Amino acid sequence: MSSTFKEELNKSLDKEVSTPCIKCAGKTSHEVVASVDHSGYSEDADVQWQQKYQIIKCRGCKTISFRKESTNSDDLVQVGPDDWEAIVSEKLYPSRIEGVKDLGSDVMYLPSDLRRVYAETTQVLNNDSPVLAGIGLRAMVETVCKEKNAAGNDLYSKINDLAAQQVLTPSGANILHKVRTLGNKAAHEVKPHTQQQLSLAMSVVEHMLKDVYILPKLVENVFS
Repeated sequence: MSSTFKEELNKSLDKEVSTPCIKCAGKTSHEVVASVDHSGYSEDADVQWQQKYQIIKCRGCKTISFRKESTNSDDLVQVGPDDWEAIVSEKLYPSRIEGVKDLGSDVMYLPSDLRRVYAETTQVLNNDSPVLAGIGLRAMVETVCKEKNAAGNDLYSKINDLAAQQVLTPSGANILHKVRTLGNKAAHEVKPHTQQQLSLAMSVVEHMLKDVYILPKLVENVFS
């Protein structure tokens, strides 16, 4: 049995790729600025395969990313009566979720412990680690309660105390209870939540962080 292998440099140079941008937080047009393409055939498995390694640049914000695209002749999807297309597997670095944008440079206004937990949670969320992301979301809520000296013997009571202190609105507290429940299931039942659930929960927590820490600091700096 034999196999073949081929390597081509910059075959994809200047080509356009539509993929999520880590800064624009949505799918944008990217330009391939460098590439290495590998392709081959395995006679033993009777499979043709291709892998493209690309350095890409967003044509909007100019951010540089790394992209890997993989296809093979075994992974096909039917698009017509007699038409089949290869399923494209895409990996991006840094990892990201389409439509989700982090706090960016505003993260500097968070207390150091909270900033660290936020960074770790963002990383596992983007790397498709749903159980750890759920635990991280709960840890962020706990860290806010600790930093604001919320009273109570459990997280449920502490969230309610934040509302009593007017750190949170009553509706905000109710939403955080949903994040608390999500985190409990991740921590105690090892339950993975969907990417949509986790992304929405992260948006809720980020909204709280903006209200509690970021916006007051920005107002203080601008209107001092």
